[in-house]
Amino acid sequence: MIDKIWSFLKRWFEKAKPILHKGAEHGAHHAKATAAGLAGLYWNLTPQNRHRVRLAAFAFAILSVGIVVGRLTNVNRAVKIEASDKALKVEKTGVLELKLPGINLNPEIYVFQAAEKVQVPVNIKVPGRLAFNAEKSKVLSARAPGRVERIYAFDGALVEIGSPIVELYSPEFLSAQQEYLLSSKTAKVLETSKTMSDLLGDARITQQAAANRMRNLGAGEGDIKSIETSGKTTSNLIMRSPLKGVVVKRNVEPGSAVSSGDVIATLADPKHLWFLGNVVEQDFRMIKQRQKMTWRLEAYPEKEFVAYANYIAPTIDPQTSALLIRADVDNTDDLLRPDMYASGLLTTGQADAVVVPQSAIVRVRENRLAIIKIGPDTFRRVPVKGYDLNSKAFAITEGVEQVAGLGRGRSIVKRPLCEAG
Repeated sequence: MIDKIWSFLKRWFEKAKPILHKGAEHGAHHAKATAAGLAGLYWNLTPQNRHRVRLAAFAFAILSVGIVVGRLTNVNRAVKIEASDKALKVEKTGVLELKLPGINLNPEIYVFQAAEKVQVPVNIKVPGRLAFNAEKSKVLSARAPGRVERIYAFDGALVEIGSPIVELYSPEFLSAQQEYLLSSKTAKVLETSKTMSDLLGDARITQQAAANRMRNLGAGEGDIKSIETSGKTTSNLIMRSPLKGVVVKRNVEPGSAVSSGDVIATLADPKHLWFLGNVVEQDFRMIKQRQKMTWRLEAYPEKEFVAYANYIAPTIDPQTSALLIRADVDNTDDLLRPDMYASGLLTTGQADAVVVPQSAIVRVRENRLAIIKIGPDTFRRVPVKGYDLNSKAFAITEGVEQVAGLGRGRSIVKRPLCEAG
């Protein structure tokens, strides 16, 4: 078959020589030389390569015939396209409008509820932590040089007012006791003499000064009365708790020497804490004292705590560029611990907003979108701004005109849609 096609092409080429010669005499010699060269090249090939050339020529001939037939055939036939009444319109503002005529949404999935403007609190986020209330905390320090003989309360120990914390050997305390006993005995002797009233007054002054000296060293009223009653000095000074609370940290060990001013222990009342929050710079203008603050802890995700800001720092923290605010926290139920991380919301005012379920908001990166229904079969996707009221509700503060300004508004529960119309 290939040989027949090749013979046909060869005969056609031979018949076309006179026509080509008459139509292009100026290139006849060149064409004849080219044809002879190609023929010579062909016959110099091996039988296998000549077979490949014949196959290529056959393919070229089929392709050429197909092109000619395609050009002569009319392919401009009418194509029937079914018209669709579904339409999607994109506005310059980024709002999308979609029409779905004849489509009924599953009422078990797309559940609607009224979306109306209401007054909601305007909150700013205030991250922070809990700490001991410094007004309810005390540092127990040595008021004279001495040596720690005994420790009564270790870290975490519950203490009452007057509970012993440590016992110190202090030469200054021993000297103050002796001075107090001597002045006390002198005053008792002079009390029996009516002619030495002036000396009795001096003895009383000396006795009171010695008692004050013992108080300054850390002795309590009970210790002073015990010394006066027994008439004997004690070898050691017992330092007692000035408040009801816990021993937060102990700084000394038994047998260690202390100097005047050394911290022995830190005491605090765990029933009274502080919330220390950080406010970012753009929110400075909105905060005031006595504003309500609600905050949550990871330890109790379902429980909400309430406090009121009572302190605003006068300066900015140079490391965080944030402003410190503080609120008193009541811990009577003993649920809280210092250094717990807390996430707070400070209420700075009221605003108009449309409150919808969290499921009604489409979140795409930093963007918030709401899909509303403005007709029986027409939906609009609009960009909105707002904040989380809680884990279940979202307050739309910007874009509410597009959601609630269309008349009767609705928002969904199970799917991110809103209806208005």
